[in-house]
Amino acid sequence: QVQLVESGGGLVQAGGSLRLSCTASGRTFSSYTMGWFPQAPGKEGEFVAAISWAGNTLYADSVKGRCTISRDNAKNAVYLRMTSLKPEDTAVYYCAADRNSIIDMRRGESDYWGQGTQVSVSS
Repeated sequence: QVQLVESGGGLVQAGGSLRLSCTASGRTFSSYTMGWFPQAPGKEGEFVAAISWAGNTLYADSVKGRCTISRDNAKNAVYLRMTSLKPEDTAVYYCAADRNSIIDMRRGESDYWGQGTQVSVSS
């Protein structure tokens, strides 16, 4: 069982930056693939970034060059650094964990999900 808790969301102006954090419980965090999925109001969640246990990363085209996913296995944490934020980035950002590849994580069928953290970008 893995429990995920996101933090770091907030209100930011367009062009600004945020770093989201996701802290996981459990001793086997380092073996999980981790990902981030924002869900905008009225829309389904979408994949934006994933990182494997080995540190390999995958990004959605929509965020390439603007987002960086990283992890600190010693702290059981994964991060999403977002820059050049746009109003359309406004969403609840969910952290996810599973034992699949970063390719498969894009399907959004992960075993574990956090409660989400709100990111609001004003124009």
